[in-house]
Amino acid sequence: MGLGQLLESINAPEDLKKIPVSELPDLCAEIRRQILQTVSENGGHLASNLGAVELTVALHRTFDVPQDVIIWDVGHQAYTHKLLTGRREQFGTIRKKDGLSGFPNREESVCDAFSVGHASTSISAALGFATAKALRKEEGHVVAVIGDGALTGGLAYEGLNNAGRLHRNFIVILNDNEMSISRNVGSISRYLAHIRTTPGYLRAKGNVETILDHIPKLGKPLHHGMTRMKNLVKHIIYGSNFFENLGFTYYGPFDGHDVRELTEVLENAKKINKPVLLHVLTSKGKGYPYAEDDPGLFHGLSGFDLNTGKMQKATPSFSSVFDATLCEIAGGDDRICAVTAAMKAGTGLTEFARKYPKRFFDTGIAEEHALTFSGALAAGNMHPVFAVYSTFLQRSYDQILHDAALQHVDLTLAIDRAGVVGDDGETHQGVFDAAFLNTVPGATVYSPAYFDELRLALQNSIYQCKGVSAVRYPRGGEGYRPADFTLSREPYQVYGSQTSKRMLVTYGRLFSAACLAQKALRENGIEIAVLKLNRIRPLDPAAAKTASSAEEIFFFEEGIRQGGVGEAFADQLLSCGFPGKFHLYAIDNTFVKHASVSETLHALGLDEAGMESAIQQEILQIQNRTEKQKIG
Repeated sequence: MGLGQLLESINAPEDLKKIPVSELPDLCAEIRRQILQTVSENGGHLASNLGAVELTVALHRTFDVPQDVIIWDVGHQAYTHKLLTGRREQFGTIRKKDGLSGFPNREESVCDAFSVGHASTSISAALGFATAKALRKEEGHVVAVIGDGALTGGLAYEGLNNAGRLHRNFIVILNDNEMSISRNVGSISRYLAHIRTTPGYLRAKGNVETILDHIPKLGKPLHHGMTRMKNLVKHIIYGSNFFENLGFTYYGPFDGHDVRELTEVLENAKKINKPVLLHVLTSKGKGYPYAEDDPGLFHGLSGFDLNTGKMQKATPSFSSVFDATLCEIAGGDDRICAVTAAMKAGTGLTEFARKYPKRFFDTGIAEEHALTFSGALAAGNMHPVFAVYSTFLQRSYDQILHDAALQHVDLTLAIDRAGVVGDDGETHQGVFDAAFLNTVPGATVYSPAYFDELRLALQNSIYQCKGVSAVRYPRGGEGYRPADFTLSREPYQVYGSQTSKRMLVTYGRLFSAACLAQKALRENGIEIAVLKLNRIRPLDPAAAKTASSAEEIFFFEEGIRQGGVGEAFADQLLSCGFPGKFHLYAIDNTFVKHASVSETLHALGLDEAGMESAIQQEILQIQNRTEKQKIG
């Protein structure tokens, strides 16, 4: 077949099995070209997907989805999986509004057994599927594909510990590329590096066992004898094999870019009726030199020039301003420590790590551990700042309560990607943190709209707050800022006339949209003041008292309605006897799908147009009711 025709011939997983084994390398090359072309235009996860092409082709060549179940850890390496499971023609829509998700999604395809976007979940999920198959007496294998980076997360070991007791067709594939997003850290990384240095032993072991099993009469006794000898040799070479100690039969490491060998290995693994762990070595960014040279930079990205590998010039962002500010504070205070869960670059801590390496701590993909570690750092008279995406902070809610707030220690949460994040979609939207932090006793939460406010909030959280404090800020840069807006050190401020009978209340990034809506409404003869909450927990009672002077209040929140800041503000209005009307516009009980940030905010009615329309409609309804009363 000619260039591109192999991939075009695959409209369902079974079509892959019709392609000769000798042509699979050519198919992998076509897949890489398709991924590169699409991600250069749409953005997305590149390096991880390029590294998993041969592995994915071998999996679908060997197994029959959906009867066989493949669970992808994180899911940011599943682009090839999408191309091979009936979504090739839609692949150009990935991460776009109403298009394919950038992660496996149960609503998208029966081949996506489990929706996923966070790390270290695959083994637990796969074990659940395998158990369900056993209980329902269903045929089929279950495969979990987990990266070595995800093995820094404790949930992976909880799954391994339970799965090792299973004696069915259960396979864990360790996709070992020596890094997650930031370079892997810790003992597991060193252990895997040790295994990589002695790859021949276990491969020879599998070949010898196969030969012995086929020798009549003498084969079985020789095999048992060799098993005892094997254990002795293994102990000498490795000391022990961690995975086999948990009950897995371990094979590897194997070349993760040899699609023929991988297919053969997987076919053999299918025949083993007990838990199997296959160790596969891959290279992130395989086949694209720029991504191979800097897989961290090419992990998740916006569009880029395919020929040069160049991306758009970076502009100041909340993440970069956070890094610079924290470096400045740490320069004058040796108590300041920075903690991240495998997201040094993503959370903007690159410069801090360079300047203050002894006070920088990367825990790996282990948010729970990072929070407890930070709590104890604080108890030891340091001041940790845990920089984390909002969506990943959800994973350490118990530790916020138990290991930080309950300990009455001072630590700061720097919550990046707060609010709508756009293309990464449902699993990554940062719309829950304001609500769940509302339940943490004694917590203080700031939500700046601009860079100078971020600097001030970070200073306040470190030096003026007791207990758990948080500074939450959005992805990207600043929005619209009125020329006459001034920075305030107060918990709230009013922009516009305080005597207006209408008031719009909001916080964070939405303040920019509120000011634009205010301007548009004024041009239509409607005056409205904007009350900006700089500190969203605890709310200053004076803010509600100030707002209650208006006859009608419109609260817009880029977060979940239930338990959110808007409901807390409404409660304070009730307490101060507010007699007017209160309207709350927030995200109702739903998960927010992928689209650009602007498209998402517009669909939610939380942009300038949405605010203007909601306020105008309410005013029109009041006027209509008044007219009817007059007529009546």
